[in-house]
Amino acid sequence: MNKVLEGKVAVVTGSGQGIGKAIAMAFAEHGAKVVTNNRKAGASAASMVTDEQIESLSDERKAWFKKGFLEQSSDAAATAQAIKALGGEATPVFADITKIADAQRLIETTVETYGRIDILCDVAGGFAFGDIEDITEEVWKRVTDVKPSGFFYTMKYAIPYMRKQKSGRIILCASPAFAGGPLKQAAYVAANAGVVGLTRAGAMELRVDNVTVNCFAPGAFTRATFELEAARDSYEKGILVPGKTFMSAETTPGPEYVAPLIVFLASDKSQRISGNTFMVSGNMVGMYAQPTLEKMIRKEAKEPWDFDELAAKVEAEILPGYTSITD
Repeated sequence: MNKVLEGKVAVVTGSGQGIGKAIAMAFAEHGAKVVTNNRKAGASAASMVTDEQIESLSDERKAWFKKGFLEQSSDAAATAQAIKALGGEATPVFADITKIADAQRLIETTVETYGRIDILCDVAGGFAFGDIEDITEEVWKRVTDVKPSGFFYTMKYAIPYMRKQKSGRIILCASPAFAGGPLKQAAYVAANAGVVGLTRAGAMELRVDNVTVNCFAPGAFTRATFELEAARDSYEKGILVPGKTFMSAETTPGPEYVAPLIVFLASDKSQRISGNTFMVSGNMVGMYAQPTLEKMIRKEAKEPWDFDELAAKVEAEILPGYTSITD
């Protein structure tokens, strides 16, 4: 194993299970000392579906959900123990990154324990489904308090240490949902779009201090997959936009496929890469195009456009070849 992270100290939020656990394990395998994290000790309950929704499933699907959800559940202490069992070094810190004081404690405990922080990888996330008009304030906050708010809190306290040592890697977990998609999850789409924006903002600000900020949008089989399937089977209005489909659990690759890309982004090999969003699912890795103005019209006169003039110009110069996200 190439120890490309030898001597580095990494924090991985949301590393009690799933993608976060796979990344924490890979960081340790490549030589990093790892601080694992989730909100609290013990497996957390389902967040996307209620007990009533679970109970409404057929006996077969209910058994599938409960067995799979339990098997995929763990916590930061268990991940740290698994790392130690393989000869690595890890420390669990239970902290809720949606609370700014907890985020500060997580970062400061890392520096107190290991003397520095080189890598911050935020993987924690919250999900919800529902038609836009049915999303409550509580649900909106529950999702967006993690992304982008919790990610911002951890960055806020990690960045001063990285600036001082003139090096660092910040890697944020978004989702392909940031670009919109087939599921009714407006809060989650907005949360992940915020992560992409935060990535770009951080990359621009931190470039002078040798700190990179990148983002990844994974597709992987995790505990959330069971909740997604249960929501599909039990949500009254359906969770899919009409006419759309999504990847089934049976065809979704495991979280271990995500880890190699994140190790690369955390390594010295990625020094010149910053502000980008990568897609990773199975052995497929891609990079999203940077936002750019595709077409533009300009009026030389100082007076504002009038309606007819603007409408004609838009139709003639901007709309040819246009395709809507809804097409």
